[in-house]
Amino acid sequence: MCPGEPTIDIPAGASGVLARRNLLQAIDSGVIAADDPIPESNVQPASLDLRLGGVAYRMRCSFLPGSDTVERKLRAHVIDELDLSGEGAVLETNRPYLVELKERLALPTGVRAKANPKSSTGRVDVFTRVITDHGYRFDEVAPGYRGPLFLEIVPLSFAILVREGLSLNQMRLSVGRTQLGDEEIAAFHSSTHHLLLREGVPVKPDELALADGLFLSLDLRGDHEGRVGYQAKPNAPRLSLTGTAPLDPAAYFEAVSREDGNRIVLNPQRFYLLMSDEAVSIPPELASEMTAYDPTSGELRTHYAGFFDPGFGFDAGPNDGSRAALEVRAHDVPFMIEHGQRVCKLTFDRMLEPPDVLYGSGIGSNYQHQEDTLGKYFRRPVRRAHGAPRPPAGQQAFPIDAAGR
Repeated sequence: MCPGEPTIDIPAGASGVLARRNLLQAIDSGVIAADDPIPESNVQPASLDLRLGGVAYRMRCSFLPGSDTVERKLRAHVIDELDLSGEGAVLETNRPYLVELKERLALPTGVRAKANPKSSTGRVDVFTRVITDHGYRFDEVAPGYRGPLFLEIVPLSFAILVREGLSLNQMRLSVGRTQLGDEEIAAFHSSTHHLLLREGVPVKPDELALADGLFLSLDLRGDHEGRVGYQAKPNAPRLSLTGTAPLDPAAYFEAVSREDGNRIVLNPQRFYLLMSDEAVSIPPELASEMTAYDPTSGELRTHYAGFFDPGFGFDAGPNDGSRAALEVRAHDVPFMIEHGQRVCKLTFDRMLEPPDVLYGSGIGSNYQHQEDTLGKYFRRPVRRAHGAPRPPAGQQAFPIDAAGR
């Protein structure tokens, strides 16, 4: 390596996902750079929140640059340019947009990057993925890459207001072999730390569903009212992702209640927010990722890929756990799903070192020990008191208290 080149202090032969201390060093050394300072608050225990630049390109289609640069390739596909500075701009549904991110990379040899939507982004049905110059795959950045980062954004259920500096996705850096195999996951769960729990009790080792990762199943028993989650409303108002005051969710989502038999039927092409039956607990020495899953039938897609940082479900005690919010969509025909059905998968990666801070309330994390699937942009619904009339099966408008909280 040439003198003065950006670098990260990684021991020879080490492997793992880079922790917060390593990411801060990467920023200080110029491995991760930007024209304006990168806020330290954007550096999470094992990931970095990436920020939108000042221009969004409305595209006629998505693309991968292949042997070309993104800037040259996009010229043939741009329909319009939107100014994201100031108040920002509205991105319409079912249209791809491309935004150059503020951050750029100068990765050392052997260090690679991977990007995912932030949880709050997935919960409002906004599809994002990173592309790089000369890239042949979305969201994966080759070892040693030097250059800009671009984010493709596709709002699916709601037109969204975004502006420069907003973070819709996040990135991890890693080196070497990081992912645990199924036998390693099972051994870790049995002897080191319980990764999955149900109602505070560790899942028995022989009940773990493993296949290149650890499956999670659906909770379709719901609360005492029978509510199991939400579905996005059609023709909803514009959704601002730039404000600070939480929004009334009733304008954007309607509640979904279970049928008899603890099941629901998904309407084609509608977006649903549901909850996992199991609680997840990620210890400091591991990071996790929720991977998108398509059953062989092809009728169901669950979850945009997303990162779970070290400490998720862990900070209140190693046997506590936090349930996962699942983003679900049926394809072409109505599709029935039942309580306990396996619908998504967690993979686990070793950390290069335990982070100095963990995911949780101490750093302002939004979804620790969550019991509701709505994202941070919305007011939380008020539960009906025990003994109140149970709503009929199907979709319900969910109650907001008199103060609108």
